Amino acid sequence: DYEQRFPEDAYGAEMKSNARVWRTYIQEAFKFDAELTTGWNQSAEVLLVFAGLFSAVVTTFLVETMGSLSSPNPAILMLALLEEQIRLQRALSDGTPTGTVPAASDSSSLSLPSHADVWVNALWFTSLTLSLSAALMCVLVKQWIQNYTSVSSGTAHEQARIRHFRYMGLEAWRVPSIIGWLPVLLHAALLLFFAGMVILL
Repeated sequence: DYEQRFPEDAYGAEMKSNARVWRTYIQEAFKFDAELTTGWNQSAEVLLVFAGLFSAVVTTFLVETMGSLSSPNPAILMLALLEEQIRLQRALSDGTPTGTVPAASDSSSLSLPSHADVWVNALWFTSLTLSLSAALMCVLVKQWIQNYTSVSSGTAHEQARIRHFRYMGLEAWRVPSIIGWLPVLLHAALLLFFAGMVILL
């Protein structure tokens, strides 16, 4: 009970800088802020760990599949060369001029990645981008919480004003909404990663 915790103010001092109303406000605000930010901080911590581990996994898969975007598949190239060699041997055995034998495949078409490879890499790069964005936002949220809960000096009235200013800043910058969207970003990243896995398999 605040009446027992803080002595009654002298007559006429009810609104001074260290009045009971301000000290009571500070006590109640600290309780409210502790409950509010503890959940946010724990949530951001878990999401940050998950985003880091997930980003490492996606990066590992991307390193393995990026090669399919830049160079032709050796197996397809080998089959194309074997096909051309067989056509040349048939032409020689039939007495047909070898200049009339069409090439097996255009070399430019052999160097193009398949549509599946492009889709897989696009989905995984998008997934990695979302995961890293979520990790960055988690770090920012933890910094905001640290700044919000840091103890300010001064009289009880000044502390109350600073606390209210910080709280209004959290609301203006929509920090609760940002914290609510962090799991959605990671869910989207996970969904895109699984979509890429389905295409790959």
